[in-house]
Amino acid sequence: MVVNFFLYRRFFAEAYTIGKLFLAEEYLCDTLEDKTRDLNKDGDLEDPGEGKIFGETAIPFGRYRMIATWSPKFRRILPEVLLVKQFTSIRIHAGNTIKDTLGCILVGDNKVKGGLINSRAAEIKIVLMLKGLLERGNEVWLNIV
Repeated sequence: MVVNFFLYRRFFAEAYTIGKLFLAEEYLCDTLEDKTRDLNKDGDLEDPGEGKIFGETAIPFGRYRMIATWSPKFRRILPEVLLVKQFTSIRIHAGNTIKDTLGCILVGDNKVKGGLINSRAAEIKIVLMLKGLLERGNEVWLNIV
């Protein structure tokens, strides 16, 4: 079975992006990403006015396969977002400020301007959900809209 997570980007600030993460129609948590530079939402950063800036760019809009793998950097199992053009090692993980992203998607509760709280709890929730879905043989996708 195919299972879809949805990340709805809602607030586009000068240096960061705030969104909401859902599993199908179930709200899971808020998200914090780097600045969205895929201005025309076509899934790449190749158009005029776009372009990737290392450590300051959110992954492009689109649909990406997700798996759960060991992260050598964080030393634990985390969701990995696969085949993102111009990006490597994209993870969904805990973090509180834009300094923690480096292109990754942070999860938690957006109760502070430009940041997250309760991030570790949100990460654990997402990891457990994803691992369970994968263990049952599901194909899991992240849709960024």
